[in-house]
Amino acid sequence: MPLAPGVHFFTPTLPVHVFDAGGGGPTALVQAAIHGDEVAGAHALAEMLEAGLRPARGRLIVVPVMNPPAYRARQRAAPGGLDLNRCFPGEATAPEAERRLARRFMDLVLDERPALVVTLHESRRRYDPAVVPSFGQTVVYGVEPRPAVVDRLVEHMNRTAAPEERWAPLFFPVPTSSTEVIVDAIGCVGLCIETWMGFDEPRRVEMQKAVVDFLLTDFGLV
Repeated sequence: MPLAPGVHFFTPTLPVHVFDAGGGGPTALVQAAIHGDEVAGAHALAEMLEAGLRPARGRLIVVPVMNPPAYRARQRAAPGGLDLNRCFPGEATAPEAERRLARRFMDLVLDERPALVVTLHESRRRYDPAVVPSFGQTVVYGVEPRPAVVDRLVEHMNRTAAPEERWAPLFFPVPTSSTEVIVDAIGCVGLCIETWMGFDEPRRVEMQKAVVDFLLTDFGLV
């Protein structure tokens, strides 16, 4: 069943923030730091929560740090652990902590049925169509036709982007990633947001905040 409003802990260090404005409306889920060396999204969500981020309608679920051990180590995966973003849909009784967490997160998604799932990522490579893979400054989606919100988001971000900051849509399905597995399971809009690590961290944080703000507004939550 859906979680009650408040903060829930999936592990002692993994808080899940649940907000419910009441009166109907869609549910959106935003997560960051599923890879522990991709910090801008985690900082963006923390700053937005500190500033009083709340939905005006619908439900909002925010997970600022999906993989706390990897985040503390500033590594893609926890030392000696698995890549959490390749462990979905997970297994409740698996010996690996990452597979158990993936299963619990999938159960949350199946209970909540969000209309929008956003995963905040970062990339060490600036996007170049001639270089595969490269992701920086892209909105990544894994199903065709492309969700219409992708083009709206790219256009919005490029209105104020410097030439070197420009964004692009990128079709790049990864069947084992959390976003792809969730989209397959519930048919929601699932997006991965990739800022380029070549920019200073404060700038990347601001871009991630702008993306989240736009998407929550576009889906009618704020």
